[in-house]
Amino acid sequence: MAAAINSILLKIKPKIKIKICNPLSDCARSSSRRSASPSILQLFFSTTTLTYADADSDCSNETNATADANPNFIHPSADVHPNAITGHGVSIGPYCTIGSSVKLGNGCRLYPGSHVFGNTEIGDHCLLMPGAVVGDHLPGRTVLGRSNVIGHHAVIGVKCQDLKYKPGDECFLLIGDNNEIREHTSIHRSSKSSDKTVIGDNNLIMGSCHIAHDCKIGNNNIFANSTLLAGHVVVEDYTHTAGAIVVHQFCHIGSFSFVGGGSVVSQDVPKYTMVAGERAELRGLNLEGLRRHEFTATEVGINRTFPKYLLLM
Repeated sequence: MAAAINSILLKIKPKIKIKICNPLSDCARSSSRRSASPSILQLFFSTTTLTYADADSDCSNETNATADANPNFIHPSADVHPNAITGHGVSIGPYCTIGSSVKLGNGCRLYPGSHVFGNTEIGDHCLLMPGAVVGDHLPGRTVLGRSNVIGHHAVIGVKCQDLKYKPGDECFLLIGDNNEIREHTSIHRSSKSSDKTVIGDNNLIMGSCHIAHDCKIGNNNIFANSTLLAGHVVVEDYTHTAGAIVVHQFCHIGSFSFVGGGSVVSQDVPKYTMVAGERAELRGLNLEGLRRHEFTATEVGINRTFPKYLLLM
């Protein structure tokens, strides 16, 4: 008898369809409009990247919509100062903080728990992963260009760790375009108003790296995990560091050079060369790096005499 009743209930029970849509989509925004005062449970479940919408809602426009077509999405739990300036198509997730002097470009996406403080400008289509912190309540400015990715719990544009910094002095950080700055990386502002910390374009800065005050980083560099640069270090273009290396303050790393893993660099590294060691020593040309960047055999041959000259100095 019980089995027969269960069979009947299953036949008459209405089918419930659930669609999963992107939190930036129209269906997610329409769902949030229907519940103007979200409950604690709603706020908790909305911290996930998936939003459950009604079966009849339209989720066809759920990803990568253009900034003009997509209005801003600001989660109810986010703390966005009314004086902050946001572009079109900006998505600000749960528990984010946006300060009063912040400018966000078009299409920026802030994942849950990311924060932007102080006089900070972030260019179009930048991505802040959960826990990322950009900017600080200090005199001066932090500027990021377009299409940068700030990784989980990275700290960018905060006060330097240098005792010569005087409270109240302006300090600056300028970052170019298309940089990927991975998790737990720290990049500090300059130590004085007459200088700047500068990072160029198209750099890959892997997890747990540190770039200290007043460093000058060029373009197309690759810093492997735990690359640590002290203050005033200059890195040119197309350099590559292996993991867990330390560069002494005021050192200069030349273009197309390679620093081996675990090295301590206490002197300048010439262009095109490879150095390695507990106190890094010259090991020859960075032949693999030159090959990857399509140097001709003639160009490599000319540079072969360069390290020999340095060894005689």
